[in-house]
Amino acid sequence: MTELLCCGEPVGRTGFCDVCGRRKVPAEPVPDTEVTGYLAAAPTTASSRRTPDGDPWGAGEFALLPPVDLPDPLAGLHSDARYPEESQYCGNPECRRPVGRGFAGQPALDEGYCGFCGTRFSFRPKLRTGERVADLYDVLGLLAHGGLGWVYLAEDTQLGRYVALKGVLNPTDTQALKIASVERDVLTRLDHPNIVRIVNFVSHPDPGGGEPDDYIVMEYVGGKTLREIHDDPAGLRVEHVVTYAHAILSALDYLHGEGLLYCDMKPDNVIHGGKRLKVIDLGAARPLGGPRSRSIGTRRYRVEDTEIARYGLTVRSDIHTVGRTLREMLDVAGEEPGGPDVSFGVRSFERLLDRAVAEFPQRFASVAEMAEQLDGVRREILSLRDGVPRPAPSGNFEGTAELLDSGLGSIPGLERWTRGEPVPSFPRFHDGLPTPAEAATRLPVPWSDRNDPAAPFLEATAATNPGRLLDKLATFEGSSVEVEFARTRAYLELNELAEVVKSLHRAGLLLGATASHDWRLQWHYGLLALAKSNAEDASHAFQRVYDALPGEDAPKLALGFCFEHLGPRTGGAGTVMDAWNCYQAVWRRDHAQVSAAFGLARLRLRGPRRDDRLAATAILDQVPQVSRHYDAAKVAVVRIHVAALPSGPPTAADLAAAARLLPELYLDGGDPEGQFRDRLTTVVRETALDLLSAGRGGPDGGPVLGDPVHEQGLRLLLAQSFRKLAGHARDEQEHGVLVDRANSVRPKTFR
Repeated sequence: MTELLCCGEPVGRTGFCDVCGRRKVPAEPVPDTEVTGYLAAAPTTASSRRTPDGDPWGAGEFALLPPVDLPDPLAGLHSDARYPEESQYCGNPECRRPVGRGFAGQPALDEGYCGFCGTRFSFRPKLRTGERVADLYDVLGLLAHGGLGWVYLAEDTQLGRYVALKGVLNPTDTQALKIASVERDVLTRLDHPNIVRIVNFVSHPDPGGGEPDDYIVMEYVGGKTLREIHDDPAGLRVEHVVTYAHAILSALDYLHGEGLLYCDMKPDNVIHGGKRLKVIDLGAARPLGGPRSRSIGTRRYRVEDTEIARYGLTVRSDIHTVGRTLREMLDVAGEEPGGPDVSFGVRSFERLLDRAVAEFPQRFASVAEMAEQLDGVRREILSLRDGVPRPAPSGNFEGTAELLDSGLGSIPGLERWTRGEPVPSFPRFHDGLPTPAEAATRLPVPWSDRNDPAAPFLEATAATNPGRLLDKLATFEGSSVEVEFARTRAYLELNELAEVVKSLHRAGLLLGATASHDWRLQWHYGLLALAKSNAEDASHAFQRVYDALPGEDAPKLALGFCFEHLGPRTGGAGTVMDAWNCYQAVWRRDHAQVSAAFGLARLRLRGPRRDDRLAATAILDQVPQVSRHYDAAKVAVVRIHVAALPSGPPTAADLAAAARLLPELYLDGGDPEGQFRDRLTTVVRETALDLLSAGRGGPDGGPVLGDPVHEQGLRLLLAQSFRKLAGHARDEQEHGVLVDRANSVRPKTFR
């Protein structure tokens, strides 16, 4: 018989792999497309358009966690068999008062009778070291104590491996018995690599002669709890906490899919050891949508009693406990001195945790929704740390062909020379910052909600002209939030802001109570504020979108623009730095977001240092060749090389770089000659002549500037450029102006 293998190791008789923790069943081989890592990808939400691309995390992410060696289980046994006095309560559900507490100098009692109702209690361990349970498990000692009783370490005499035995401490605690029964039933049917699994269920005689005690036999999970890692967090970084978050969410998403709530997430209930992370202690699990009952979750992590009274225990209450747990871990995570700055990514993670513990309506509605945003935050943090892009398609925003640029990446028009005014030496350079109104129509567009009644209608409706689109939208019969949003964007393009206000008002009425926290509504109000040239109000709206979607690029891109626009107006260095951080987070993560690269370049161009020019071009040189904005980025690089910036005029080396790059640009549909190439060549030659005339030296030679470069040759080339531009003139007056410019720059010996 062929030995069953998983992760390169034999699979034991339990059918579970000891490396990855997954069940290995020979009759159902794992498809080649399945990821064998133990951190399974969380599914996307119904309203998200993001398509799962396999497991974006994989086992490799878990391997990056700080190592946690598996300790010797025998070394962790408790020698003190005293149950915590503060945890001793009467087992009578009608009483539940403290019992056995010390008083007036008298020691606490671990066995006796309740002084209020007379119910017997006992908090002593029932199993002794060396005792054999069910003729199969040899007890090795006390491993831990939980809310229900002691957990014992034992050895499986047949399989030769450690197991954990868990029983109810106080036999008169009927509620504890019921909880233990729930945990047994839950664990029996669960199969997830991040959830502790049940091995057996056995009975053993009560040492006091009562009814036999039941014990759950579970796999032994060695390592450290997150509580222990929290208390000694050496080497813990934010991305490690993010990876813990994903493993926890993966486990809870599985539980929710099985119709169960976990209800008691906290650092004490998650163990990291070796190559595993396990959620333990499912005694508080409850059926989804089941009858309301008293929560035994830890008060520090669970939602307020008022929420439970109103909504019961829900998926959102589970998410709240996850948020509290991860916040504690993030608070102790540190950074190596002098390492890359990932603080912006940390703030994104903090916003995610803030939403996880927000009021019920604002909280994530599902684990999958939170996991999708977590994946975006993870990509952001890792890319900020190592500079390697980690793009992923957005599930909430469409891709946009628009570029947040107003001239830096485009060729100057003929009006630069045909206004009849002399072009000054080193003319003031426009860095291409769009107006807020321009940005309002160029920022990404949210995907329409598939649950909206007009979703099929909108998917079938297309029009390039906003007026024509409005005509088509008018044919929809009924009320739709997404139709109102589509109207909003059409009216923004037409600059009919009064109609924009009306459309958003109707959308808010249709949303009703959810309007105050609907991120789509906030996004469109941000666009309206930009259209009104109010970047400050727009930034407040986009901040709320960022709060709701901390893993998305779009709100950070919008905020980067708002801060960039506000910086020069307010003179606030902090605002400029905020713009830089937003743009950088977007660009580092995804080089398809070229608007962020242009934003970073603009910020550099306004700097006072000589190396800011090269830093700006270096950013734009990173735009990939497959990008639709690649050619615009290359045009921008040429223009930056010849621009007069706050840091000073261009140097001979700058002109040489522009002259080398210009012939390589794809212009005029790929033709070697054309009006766009002629205009840009004219700009370069003008700047070179200005540089020579100012006595600043000449650039290197080449076909654009001549070889060698000298003033007479440059004048001849520039005159040639003006005559070519005259051939593109739109009327006789423009033609005359350009011919005059050609004559004015010709060498004197040719006049």
